[in-house]
Amino acid sequence: MRVSSLLCCATLCVGFLAAQPVDPAKAPQGLPARATPADYQAQGKVGNFSIGAEFTGHGIPNAQQPLNSEDYVGVEIGLFGPAGAHLTIGASDFSLRINGKKELLPSQPWGMVAKGVKDLEWVSPDAVPGEPKSKGSINGSGGQGSTPPPTPKVPIDTLRAWQMAVRNAALAQGDRALPQAGLVFFPYRGKVANIKSIELIYEGAAGTATIGLQ
Repeated sequence: MRVSSLLCCATLCVGFLAAQPVDPAKAPQGLPARATPADYQAQGKVGNFSIGAEFTGHGIPNAQQPLNSEDYVGVEIGLFGPAGAHLTIGASDFSLRINGKKELLPSQPWGMVAKGVKDLEWVSPDAVPGEPKSKGSINGSGGQGSTPPPTPKVPIDTLRAWQMAVRNAALAQGDRALPQAGLVFFPYRGKVANIKSIELIYEGAAGTATIGLQ
């Protein structure tokens, strides 16, 4: 009887622990690495390592929802090496040259990007389905008013979920086993349509390389 009670208690404890939610802030960082560097938009070689890279524009691909940043653009990066290889990945390993400009755009930490991240498909829970957008109102003097409705405030839990999605999609740093993949962000507020050429510059533990993305 005592053994049966202990087994029951242990089963309940295991079930309770398994049901506990994982803290997003402690989840592994990065995106799943693609099969090979050739599966990315562009590739580069540096020593015994290979880099795959793909420009994502203002979009932030992740496993949760379609996110966007007006102030930053991203590059999805995959780092590959020989079997069992490790590589130290640093915050300043990558920079971006847009439209051949001499000044390079340095990579920025995911926290800077997360401050202004948006889900362009998000709809306020207070919105009335099918409600037409206001087109202004007639004022007392017969003029046409054009005061837009107030911008709905994003709930703090929703905003935090967006920010954690950015964090979890960012390329992990430190000494890492390869392959590793994730997003690196660069400050750029312009329209992607105005970009004629993009070069990704890598200067890190593996050496140096320049990869043309566009």
